[in-house]
Amino acid sequence: MGRLFWKFFFFAWLAQMTAIVGVSAIFWLEERDHSRRQESIDHSPPAGTLVESAAAVLHHGGVDVLRKLLGDAPHALVYAFDEGNREILGRSIPPALIEQARNELERREGHPAVRLVSGADGHAWLLFLPYGGAMGGPPPRGKHPHPGGPRPPIEPLVAAMLASLIFAWLLAWYFAKPIRALHQAFEAAAAGDLAVRPGAAMGRRRDELADLGRDFERMASRLRALMDGQRRLLHDVSHELRSPLARLQVAVGLARQQPEKFAASLDRLEREAEHIDKLVGELLTLSRLDAGVMNAQEEDIPLADLLADIAADARFEAEAQGRSVELATLGPRMVRGRAELLHRAIENVVRNALRHTPPDSAVRIETALAEAGRAVRLTVLDQGPGVPADELDKIFDPFFRGSHPPNRDGHGLGLAIARRVVESHGGTIRAFNREGGGLCVEMVLPVGRPDK
Repeated sequence: MGRLFWKFFFFAWLAQMTAIVGVSAIFWLEERDHSRRQESIDHSPPAGTLVESAAAVLHHGGVDVLRKLLGDAPHALVYAFDEGNREILGRSIPPALIEQARNELERREGHPAVRLVSGADGHAWLLFLPYGGAMGGPPPRGKHPHPGGPRPPIEPLVAAMLASLIFAWLLAWYFAKPIRALHQAFEAAAAGDLAVRPGAAMGRRRDELADLGRDFERMASRLRALMDGQRRLLHDVSHELRSPLARLQVAVGLARQQPEKFAASLDRLEREAEHIDKLVGELLTLSRLDAGVMNAQEEDIPLADLLADIAADARFEAEAQGRSVELATLGPRMVRGRAELLHRAIENVVRNALRHTPPDSAVRIETALAEAGRAVRLTVLDQGPGVPADELDKIFDPFFRGSHPPNRDGHGLGLAIARRVVESHGGTIRAFNREGGGLCVEMVLPVGRPDK
């Protein structure tokens, strides 16, 4: 918390110092201007009235009466000086102001704001009023009303320093607690522990730091799911590769032990090599789709032509197994995407349906508009046994082939690749069991520009 505290303290102190200096400068300028005005003679009508009154009192009542009047009425700040510049109440005033009053008297003879009155004591008394004295308060006894300039703001500076220390500590403590929890969470994540939850340390906070803690928890959960998925993928890959590699070793051993069956062993080696090559190719495709590095150029694809090619290839394989493929399309419709990837995704779904539909049955491919014409719904229907309800979402996971499939062909990657391709095109894919039996795989793809 130390570095954070000193940063908060510095900026809080700087803000308060700036405010204090700014306000002090304003008051200092005002005070200086006021002091300058105080060093001049007040010629306002109220000042003239007060001076005239004091002159009348001195002329008719004498020096003692004027002294008593000025002493009892301190707000009437009339000054009275004799020839020796001695003030009637013993008050001091800058000599320059007395000289200014005498000069004013010579230039403006009979001016009411400055009067020279002969007293009964034989002295000539100079009467005048400093600027602002007519409405101002009493000056301190024996001092000029505004001696010197304003004092430095020592007390505000000390108070600002103490306030900065206190509030900087409070702010540092308030922010350091969640930051420390986030720091510990990041340290734990760096060490491989993604189960830490910093949100509990945030309490009931509702600020950006609390949002950051929740974002970290979501990130950690997502990373943990991805890491678990990678571990499962590595386990499944090793399992899938173990069987063909074992068969390769058996074929090599048979070729050595039974030279007369060398040709058959070579055929087995070729089939297993093709099996491994196909598995590796599908894994690379799945990895590129997950990483988003399939850089094929997007284009508007005629959906009817794409489905016709897929159906033709599927019929060629299905007829040899006593199955058929039916195609019902909307007519000319365009979808936006990458033709090769979409071809592979839809073909994987169709081939999966052909593997599970029984002999003498058909796989049907249908299309329809969706989302008010902004998308196309493509469905592939088979007449197989369907999928248990708790496995409908899992069939799109890599290497998942169901608990009761009719056969063990394939690697369980076809539907996983189809889901990645459809989602990368901004579409959705799902599977559900048909009421009359069989499985329906539904893909929704956004349409491209309309045909011209």
